[in-house]
Amino acid sequence: MKTLASALVLLPLLAAFTVSAQSPNPRVAVKTSMGSFTIELHEKEAPGTVRNFLAYVDEGFYAGTIFHRVIDGFMIQGGGLDREMNRKKTRDPIANEAMNKLKNRVGTVAMARTSSPNSATSQFFVNVADNGMLDYRDTSAEGIGYCVFGKVVEGMDVVEKIKAVPTGVKNGMRDVPETPVVIESITRVKSDA
Repeated sequence: MKTLASALVLLPLLAAFTVSAQSPNPRVAVKTSMGSFTIELHEKEAPGTVRNFLAYVDEGFYAGTIFHRVIDGFMIQGGGLDREMNRKKTRDPIANEAMNKLKNRVGTVAMARTSSPNSATSQFFVNVADNGMLDYRDTSAEGIGYCVFGKVVEGMDVVEKIKAVPTGVKNGMRDVPETPVVIESITRVKSDA
């Protein structure tokens, strides 16, 4: 009887552990010419941004794009240009959700944009350093920051390899890898639930 009572006490604890071990957040696998990494998306904190990103993922948009801007000690950026540095046609820009207060820390993934706060489309970057200067401060054009919408949860060693590639100038752009780092695919990771 004691064993049964102990088991009944442990059962809710085991169930709670099982639930907490599985994240409800969507994940995507980023397969590159240098290896793969997995991003967990922060759907609750950046719903519009995640919806936009997953729409590009689901249509296979990222296949054949490159990490075209790589700066060790800062970030790796990709998702908008092909191997020849041609821009892919994108959908309309989305609203900046940087006010979600998620921080641009090592391993987080944020939307790339122009100097206009609400100009992000398909391009994203992975922070390879803590980049507090990119965080939301206020609603001004200078203070709105860059929207973090995910975090690398597996394969950060691949990101570390990418950040270390030799770069140069190509088509008037700086910090372009000398050998293209190709995004072969970005696909949803099926949940175990």
